[in-house]
Amino acid sequence: MPEQIDLLVEARWVIPVEPEGALESHSVAVHRGRILAVLPTVDAHRLYSPKKQYVLRNHALLPGFVNAHTHAAMALMRGMADDLPLMEWLSDHVWPAEKKHVGSEFVYDGTKLACAEMLKGGTTTFNDMYFHPEAAARAAKEAGMRAAIGMVVFDFSTPYASDCDDYLAKGLQARDEHGSDSRLSFFFAPHAPYTVSDKSFSKVLTYAEELDLPIHIHLNETMHEVKESMEKHGMGPVKRLSRLGLLGPNLIAVHMVHADREEIEMLAVQGCHVVHCPTSNLKLASGLAPVNELMDARINVALGTDGAASNNRSDMLSELRLAALLAKGVSGKAEALPAMRALEMATLGGAAALGMENEIGSLEKGKLADMIAIELSGAELSPVYDPISHIVYCTGREHVSHVWVEGEIAVEDGKLVSLDEAALVAKAAWWKEKIAQGGAT
Repeated sequence: MPEQIDLLVEARWVIPVEPEGALESHSVAVHRGRILAVLPTVDAHRLYSPKKQYVLRNHALLPGFVNAHTHAAMALMRGMADDLPLMEWLSDHVWPAEKKHVGSEFVYDGTKLACAEMLKGGTTTFNDMYFHPEAAARAAKEAGMRAAIGMVVFDFSTPYASDCDDYLAKGLQARDEHGSDSRLSFFFAPHAPYTVSDKSFSKVLTYAEELDLPIHIHLNETMHEVKESMEKHGMGPVKRLSRLGLLGPNLIAVHMVHADREEIEMLAVQGCHVVHCPTSNLKLASGLAPVNELMDARINVALGTDGAASNNRSDMLSELRLAALLAKGVSGKAEALPAMRALEMATLGGAAALGMENEIGSLEKGKLADMIAIELSGAELSPVYDPISHIVYCTGREHVSHVWVEGEIAVEDGKLVSLDEAALVAKAAWWKEKIAQGGAT
């Protein structure tokens, strides 16, 4: 007699990521939020009796994307100050606007808006770094997403916190409040070497080691950052973090645009993770990250969008395509960063960076059923020779038809299930008028 289960999704192709490749005419069986089996559809019909079944005849089914670095609430600053270099963008526009407007309500509304965008584009997990982590956690929870919430640290005062100790206390309070939610995890998020002192880094490291929590930080993003570190500390940011004891398997280094061979080797030896944010790096003219060299050194490289204020899109499919193309252009090798490897960066690589590779990032028995379906029909996607190549080089977020988080439907036929998109758009318009009237831009 067939086994009763919660969900069966059958698709034209299943792309489990691990193992590599595409499986034709396969299904994924799900019960109590976890994957029971990935198997031929003919066998699935024989073995299982599902409460809910989806038949996706022109689709690829794959793991949900893991956006390994973003500032979700900054969706409310999308397009606010474009075409400017990083430090001018931060100092003259972003930080003044944040000082005037960013509070718990702003973070809640902005994060919820970002969650809607990310879900519609196939992202099921995001790694966040912003103020008011308690508000971000609440928004992610209501959106039904999986989120790693950063407990941000700066050395200067903001409306959110006064000093390092205050940032840490408020972050840990948010963790205490929301840490029991299985879809939420909390990381320490010292902003960057140029905004955090040695003393504050030492405090962060002490807490991180005591609680066994990862550290998420911007690192070697611009040449200005590297030069300033050399002048102030007599060494680059990576060496400085090494001297302070921060390099290790729990470090998530974001950007790493300006990394020399010695620094790459240091990260590799210590087992650090790197998050590549190609669109943001290009838009802020930060440079081109040495992705091929990082991967050759066997460093786990994940993929992130950065915030919508420095990217304008929280769209992992856009990052996938751009990352693959840039790797080829920079190296002069068409075989650099092939489609399957790029897809791994956006799924299992992100999961590994967040320490979640045993739970998400691939469609394997026992893992949580965070899955997305991408429709591969239509003139703009025809014909399909290789569904993996198609996902990376042809599809856009408009082709994401279904999204499940832990087996629960979040997007169905391209429509959000649990979020009111019209209400989010209206609230975003309200914030835009408020920020514009404030004169920060």
